[in-house]
Parts: sequence; C-alpha cells; structure tokens
Amino acid sequence: MKLYDSKTAPNPRRTRIFLAEKGISVPTEQVDMMKMEHKTPEYTALNPLQRMPALVLDDGTIITESIAICRYFEVLQPEPPLFGVGAKEIAMVEMWNRRAELNLLFSVANVFRHSHPAMKELEVPQVPDWAEANKPRIVDFLRMLDAELKNRAFVAGDRFSVADITTLCAIDFMRPIRMPVPEECIHVKRWHGEVSARPSAKA
Repeated sequence: MKLYDSKTAPNPRRTRIFLAEKGISVPTEQVDMMKMEHKTPEYTALNPLQRMPALVLDDGTIITESIAICRYFEVLQPEPPLFGVGAKEIAMVEMWNRRAELNLLFSVANVFRHSHPAMKELEVPQVPDWAEANKPRIVDFLRMLDAELKNRAFVAGDRFSVADITTLCAIDFMRPIRMPVPEECIHVKRWHGEVSARPSAKA
C-alpha cells in the first residue's frame, strides 16, 4: 500500500489528518504539484484526472479523492468513528462535510487558483473575476457556520468528524489568499483554535 501525498495542498491534508486521528501509518510518496509532478505520465497513469491524493492498494487497486480514501480506512478501522454513528449522525456528518466542501473549500480553492501568482502555470486560464466572485461566498458561509457553532462543539454535532477536518483545511487554506475569518465570527474562531490544537492538525 502506498499513499501519494502532496504537503502543500488541502485535499491530501484532509487524508493525512484523518489517518492521524485514526492512528494509522501508511507509506507515502510525495508529489510536488508546484513542479507539475502530478502531471507526469507516471502519475497520470495512476490518476488520469491528475489530482491528489491517490492510494494504491496491495492488489493494485487505485483509490483517488480524499474522502473516498478516508471512507476506505473508516471501514478498515471504525474507531474512532469519523463519519458518524447511527443513521442520524452519519447523515449530519455527510451533510456538513458536503456543505463545507461545496460552499467553503471549493470557494477558497477558486480564489487561490484564479488569483495566486503561483497558480499561473497550473490554472490556465486564470479568471480573476471568478476569484473575486467567490470571496463573498466564503464570508457568507463562515457567518452561517458561526451561528451553528454557537450551540455545539463541532461542525456536525458533539463529536469531532470528517466535517471538522474539511472545514479546518479550508479555513487554513485561506492564509495564502490573505482572507481572514471575519472578526465577528467568534464561534468559528473558538472552534478553529480548539481543532487546530489537536495533534492531528499538524499532519
């Protein structure tokens, strides 16, 4: 088994944090996206979409997409549960993880990909107007999340889950686009400080 990882990207980080929470160690190989290593013929043979991360199993099966990889390990090692327990909690974790992906992580990524100078060769064409269009969406989602976190400890409920991992990676990815969490989002800031203090956040 081998995990193809990239230290600078948020999606591979989601998988690393998940594995750290589970206490699972997997052999890894670093792929430098800034050097276009994810676009080489060798990596493209593993993932034709040229995205990170990718997990190669011992039988040669290749699993891509960070959440798909996380689900694989959740089944192998159910404890601690990071996708929820029971019908309602599983549904709530799924709902909030998708919300965080679609409304926060993707919007932050769009700002980064379409405005950051480092992405000039990777995002062709860059569309600066699309970057600007996504900035208000980020703020709107964080304000909505702040109202939710007023009454609970974690994004999807009372238990740390993959939804917290996705949200943490998204908010931390706001640093290179120089977007801070709005000052009024005090509950998001409280939550961010707490989950950032978990040992897994350093993965």
